[in-house]
Amino acid sequence: MVTIENLRKRFGRLTAIDNISLDLSENGIYCLLGRNGAGKTTLMKLLAGHIGATEGSITADGKKVTTARMPESVSLIESGCTQFNRRVSELIDYAAALETDFDRDFAKKMIEKFQLSPNKKYNSLSFGMKTMLTTIITLSNNSKVILLDEPTLGFDAIMRSEFNSLLLESYSAHPRIIIVSTHLIDEIAKVTEQLIIIDKGKILLATGIDDIDENAYTLSGTKKDVLPLLEGLNCIGKTEAASVIAAHIYGKRSALPELPPGVSIDRISLQDFFINLVGGKTNE
Repeated sequence: MVTIENLRKRFGRLTAIDNISLDLSENGIYCLLGRNGAGKTTLMKLLAGHIGATEGSITADGKKVTTARMPESVSLIESGCTQFNRRVSELIDYAAALETDFDRDFAKKMIEKFQLSPNKKYNSLSFGMKTMLTTIITLSNNSKVILLDEPTLGFDAIMRSEFNSLLLESYSAHPRIIIVSTHLIDEIAKVTEQLIIIDKGKILLATGIDDIDENAYTLSGTKKDVLPLLEGLNCIGKTEAASVIAAHIYGKRSALPELPPGVSIDRISLQDFFINLVGGKTNE
């Protein structure tokens, strides 16, 4: 559905996207993770055809993506985007008139579920409700690829939970590729099955959440017991205090030697995994 080949984007001397290749061939909710300035927004804009690539190519639904040929099958919602100051019901009508396959029933159901008054004008809505409305309109159209750039920025915990519920409702009604960039790592893990980690314009990892649950772990114990175990393992980071160490590992557990007494193996959270992968120091 989406194929990225040898993609680069430079802004003067700055390389924002550095030789990325990625193939998203299956429908699903994908989480795009990265630090500030990692290249998430630039990649989203390239995928939507809002900016052009310096090198490489992108195809979506079998069609090449360029600024001259922005793909009809791809929709991008950027954080803080706005609508005309019309009533909620009118904005739904306008969107339905522009999209032949607009799912008005889904839009109406979501408007009611999230208690958006049809008669309220856009500018009278809270920041969170404005974002929710724009997302509902986008998810109700026939786009095969939906890009959501930091959609829950500024949301409280309840709004974030409701937003995740909206994503699941939409995907259930219309399975397709939905890519969500976010900093709220552990929360998005509740709705996504696929993870893409970008750092300094490069893809560090593209895998399933289940793969991380199965193959990422922490070895804890004294340094004299833990450090000899790390040879041949992919240690993505370490936390040390005096004579004690916690080594964070990503790799098949079958490669792990027999643990001596006093060394424990524990699950690592997705957030700690991400922090150590992009900011930790490896043993290689």
